[in-house]
Formats: sequence, structure tokens, C-alpha cells
Amino acid sequence: MKKTYIVLFTLLSSLACMAQDLPAAPDSLARPRSPMDTLDTQDKYTRVILFDDNTWAYLDLGHPKIDTASLFDEYWTNTEMHAYHAYPASLIPDEIDLLLADSLNSYCPPIQGKVFSGYKVRRGSSHQGTDVPLNVGDTVRAAFDGIVRYVGTTKQTGGYGNLVVIRHSNGLETYYGHLSKTLCEPNDPVKAGDVIGLGGSTGRSTGPHLHFETRYKGQTFDAERVIDFETGALRDSVLTLKKHYFSIYSHYGQSDNESAAASDRIVHTIRSGDTLSGLAKRYGTTVSAICKLNNISASKTLRIGERIIVR
Repeated sequence: MKKTYIVLFTLLSSLACMAQDLPAAPDSLARPRSPMDTLDTQDKYTRVILFDDNTWAYLDLGHPKIDTASLFDEYWTNTEMHAYHAYPASLIPDEIDLLLADSLNSYCPPIQGKVFSGYKVRRGSSHQGTDVPLNVGDTVRAAFDGIVRYVGTTKQTGGYGNLVVIRHSNGLETYYGHLSKTLCEPNDPVKAGDVIGLGGSTGRSTGPHLHFETRYKGQTFDAERVIDFETGALRDSVLTLKKHYFSIYSHYGQSDNESAAASDRIVHTIRSGDTLSGLAKRYGTTVSAICKLNNISASKTLRIGERIIVR
């Protein structure tokens, strides 16, 4: 109980300092006021402080400073999960520096934990996000300041389950999938660290985890280039985003040459009648080379729809 009083006293003392310059309600007394309690308002960034002299004042907790004009002007939609599906990838520069965090732009890890499934080809299809385990009901937070562009249910998003998409002022969008519950609405401004949902296992999921994606103009890239999920740390305050990062074969940890080479790979989608020997002949390579690229054996059974690196 003593600890509770100490915490409450500390909080109220802090509020008293923050409220020194706030205008008092009418008929305020000349003697110093002491805060007694706080009340929520309809604005989550504003609270009401109640003082011991029966007066009150508004307390601004710090509204997000976001350039909404640039966010809403380009391909903004609350009804489509992927806003940039019609945006030509050819318009994206070969290299661009994106400011992630500084004194005016905040960062918070959306969840912290060891990645168990990263950005890669998985079971023959592209897994375009980073999966981090959690418990159902764990808080999931906005990674950066931004505006909620899309909130969807499993019925609307399919494999993503309950999903939140946030657009950030540097052009990035972050996706938060498989949530058990969403706690924000489209067009809500959010600050890094705001709780936007609760962890879950909705959609196409084998267990509770967060599916987190980073996209630029609709193009996905490895989120581990941005965040060290195990420590929760931001890799750097500025991300130099290169066009070859948009390949599913380009990963954090590769050298620039390795990443560029990976993005040039030729991928074949298996159709009825395809064989490894037939693919080798068609693409001017060998069965052993294809097996090495895909970490498979020459006796592997090819499934229709599966994607195979052929060169």
C-alpha cells in the first residue's frame, strides 16, 4: 500500500509541474493548487486535472505532429488493404534515404521477441513479413508516429486475420496482423508506442504471433533491416532503402552485392508436367544447381503452384 501512495504522489507531483502554465478554470484561488486526480477525455492525448481548490485544467499529453497532407494525398484508402496495388514500381528510385527516428519522430518496438519466421520463400510461396511470437492478449504497439489507414477483420483480410495498417510520414506503411482485437480506427493519429491492438492467432496462423510487414509504396522488404526484434532496438535512425531490397530473396545480413544478385534470380512457378530435368534444360542450368539453390534433393516431388529458383 505504501508503494501505491508513493507512485500516486509522484504522478500527481509531476502533473503539478506540468500544469503550472495551464490556465485555471474561473474563480481560481490565489494559493498554490495541488492536483488531486485526472480524468480522461474523448481525445486520448488530452486529460483533465482536478485540483484541491475545486478548479480544473486541461493537460496536453503531446499530440502527434504529422504531415497529414502528404499522407492523404497519395493512394489513400480506408477500404482497401493494399493501397498501392496500382502504383508503378518503376517510379520508385533505385535508392532513397528514409528518416525513421529523430527528436521529432519517435520509435517503439511493436513487439519484442525472437523471430521464428522471417521474410523469405516459405513452403513454395512468399512470406512477406516477419513473425514474432507472443501470447494472446499481449499489447501490440505502433512502431512509428503515423495515421491508421486501414483496419480489417479476418473476413476482409483472409490470411492476415485482424489487421491494422499504419502509414508514416516518410512513405512507409507498417502492417500488424493476426491480432485478437484491434484498438484503433481508420484515420486515427497514433504516436510510436500507442497500443493499436492485442496479439492473437486470427487468420491463417499456426499459433499466437505478430505478423509484421514493412512496405514502401506497396513494395515489401525485410523488416529486420529496420528492427532488431530480439532486442527491440532500431537498426539505425535512417534507412537507405534500395530497390533490390524488394526481392523476397533479399534479406538483412546480406552484403549489398549478395542482395543485388539475389534480386536477379529467376523463379519458376510449377505447372502440371514440370520436372527438375525439364526445368534445367529449359533454363540452361543443371538439376544439381537447381537443388542447391532451393536446398532440395533431386528426388523431391514438385507441387503445382510451388515456386522454384531456377537460376
